[in-house]
Amino acid sequence: MMEKKKVLLAVSGGIAAYKAATVASRLYQSGYEVRVILTHSAQKFITPLTFQTLTRQEVYTDTFEEKEPSVVSHIDLADWADLVLIAPATANVIGKLANGIADDMLTTTLLATKADVLIAPAMNVNMFNHPAVKKNMETLAAYGCRFIEPNEGLLACGWIGKGRLAEPEELIESVHDYFNEKNNEIKEPFKGKRVLVTAGPTREELDPVRYFTNHSSGKMGYAIASAAKKLGADVTLVTGPTSLQVPEGVFVENVTSAKEMYDKTLSHYSQQDVVIKCAAVADYTPVTVHANKFKKKNDTWTIELKKTDDILQALGERKEHQILVGFAAETEDLETYAKDKLARKNLDMVVGNDVSKEGSGFGSDTNEIVMIKRDGSMKPLPILSKEKAAREILNEVLELMGR
Repeated sequence: MMEKKKVLLAVSGGIAAYKAATVASRLYQSGYEVRVILTHSAQKFITPLTFQTLTRQEVYTDTFEEKEPSVVSHIDLADWADLVLIAPATANVIGKLANGIADDMLTTTLLATKADVLIAPAMNVNMFNHPAVKKNMETLAAYGCRFIEPNEGLLACGWIGKGRLAEPEELIESVHDYFNEKNNEIKEPFKGKRVLVTAGPTREELDPVRYFTNHSSGKMGYAIASAAKKLGADVTLVTGPTSLQVPEGVFVENVTSAKEMYDKTLSHYSQQDVVIKCAAVADYTPVTVHANKFKKKNDTWTIELKKTDDILQALGERKEHQILVGFAAETEDLETYAKDKLARKNLDMVVGNDVSKEGSGFGSDTNEIVMIKRDGSMKPLPILSKEKAAREILNEVLELMGR
């Protein structure tokens, strides 16, 4: 880093406070100047001495402890920070900040700062989903605060769901990304390039109330579209039905069936420089679509299916100047099937992932991938967030474009 950036780490009272020690340590090791605020409740989980040792800085715990007579501590700290990271952010702290309550060192400082604020919530899944908490987060987002989404999994309370504090690596990456954006350090290697991404599942209608689909959430494709846009690309996202928010600045084509995705993708294909086909498209669709709800008659129901048009095959056959990337989601013999798809469908690169592995399947926030190029080179990656995996995929695309 060209100059030391100043990060104020605010730690509130949750069991995830222990992760904040790793965050403080790694930020310091990365060249940031780090100061820490601990709430009274946070000190029940971790001590000020821990953070003082890791950051080589005084730790702030009490609004009324004015060690330097020439300044008012919480105002001085608010003015000092280039960025504030609240991790973990409890429901209590989120509620206070959303409603302008300033009754301790953390909240008085946050109310006074003009620095941007990153908030990493951590709490029980039911608390996280409570309408009051959701409303408070929406209020803070409207004020300009950015949120680092919690992860899903086993929580300290015994519940399973969304509410685990993001891992230290994700928090640190969010800080890096913030300063990269702020200082215009992110270059735009895709500037002037058109990138098309397909994402999500398709639905093949059987009757007005039933359809065939798959477990794809669309998260990987949306992450690629978002990353490509941040890298300067003109992005078109052809997406099946998902509950995800379209990344800002991305042109979206919403489709439902495999036929609709085929038509929309091919209609844009000739204008694209890069196509990344990430969608999980149905291989088969019902021969007969019933106009009315099919009534239960017998103990069995035989449904005849026919093949859908192969989008990736069609793109490979029509490929001219485009870089074409496909995905191979497998449950066995990943390398064999991925290499076969690469060759058969005239791809420049295939991204393989074993969806039977924990943390790499449909709907997860992480992925473990291997990237295989036409020249035979392979690049396996460990489990990463889908946002990080998206960046890695686009880095390989850039190398292909350079060739």
